[in-house]
Amino acid sequence: MQSNCFKKREEILANKINEAGIAYFAFNNRGTEIMCYTKKTDGTKTLNGGCAYEDVLDSYYDIKGAVNKMLELGYTKIHLQGHSLGCTKIVYTYNRLKKENSNILKNISSVILLSLVDLVDLQKYDLGVDKYNKMLEFAIEKEKKNEIMDLMPYDSFEHPISVKTYLRYYRDNKEIDFARFSDKNYDFKELNNINVPLFLRWGEKDLVIQNLDELSKFLKEKINNNNLDIGYIKDTDHGYTNKEEILGEEIVKFLDKIK
Repeated sequence: MQSNCFKKREEILANKINEAGIAYFAFNNRGTEIMCYTKKTDGTKTLNGGCAYEDVLDSYYDIKGAVNKMLELGYTKIHLQGHSLGCTKIVYTYNRLKKENSNILKNISSVILLSLVDLVDLQKYDLGVDKYNKMLEFAIEKEKKNEIMDLMPYDSFEHPISVKTYLRYYRDNKEIDFARFSDKNYDFKELNNINVPLFLRWGEKDLVIQNLDELSKFLKEKINNNNLDIGYIKDTDHGYTNKEEILGEEIVKFLDKIK
């Protein structure tokens, strides 16, 4: 969400993982930056993405394309890793590939989720439930006027976001609302559909409203995976600032354990 794959964190993780003899393939998807343009094959410019306008479900094509590129390069054991909204995109893509009985799945060796966020809970916490409902009503009214490409009010989100994207996150979210950390009765079926080793991490000061010790215990009870590695890294934030080396070491340890 509004970021890119050229961050200091990615460089440190790449170096750490390369040292372990594992290739690191970083790539952006159409949700990179707040707004971005691409060119059509005829050379004309078209607004195609950026997190202000993206449809998160379209990330399926970007992730699938990256996996196909890795297969083309000769790699056969692929570990899908995402950060924040990237986690949501990876879990959605994995479940969609499974639903389609895709041949690609035999090459996915693990899923690594760094700072998976409960999008709905966090928004309600940040705005308050009353304001959250008002913003959703605003978006629905804009939709009725066929104005879904307009931006939401400045105080509705942490950065500019279109009505279309807002509705995907907070109304039309059946396929991406699976990090329901406050719902004690939810079965976490999307995470339980992942049949390969699963790694989850957060920073101690992450964008999670629950106590991380309690959340880790809760998810260990809910997620049925024989190779589940779940926890958090102390004294760091959502981006793992100043703890990137430790994060890399924990990922490498996980990969070494499951190989």
